[in-house]
Amino acid sequence: MRVERELMRGAGPVAVLRLLEPGEMYGYELASALGTRTGGVLAMGHSTLYPLLYNLEAKKLIASRWRRSETNRRRRYYALTDRGRKRLAAQRGQWKALVGALTRIGVLPDTVTVSLRMEPAR
Repeated sequence: MRVERELMRGAGPVAVLRLLEPGEMYGYELASALGTRTGGVLAMGHSTLYPLLYNLEAKKLIASRWRRSETNRRRRYYALTDRGRKRLAAQRGQWKALVGALTRIGVLPDTVTVSLRMEPAR
């Protein structure tokens, strides 16, 4: 299922922040995790992901650094900043409230259980 652009604008940044919460990741790793862990719903191509990462970095929600991977490839790794952690905490509450409101008016079934905890897939 493809998510409309406007919904993706809201969900994409919080999804990236959440994926970076346990630790740093490089771009391809983030793109793969977004696709896999969301069942393809929040899958992003590089032309969408990298501008999003640059925007989050400009807002100081994430920071990046170049380093060598285990395979000795030079990669740019992204990590959550303290400011990003605060934003993620605030957004968790907002998303939970939104899901609750949509459930109460019948957009989502009452059986929807909201879990804002995602275990790292590593």
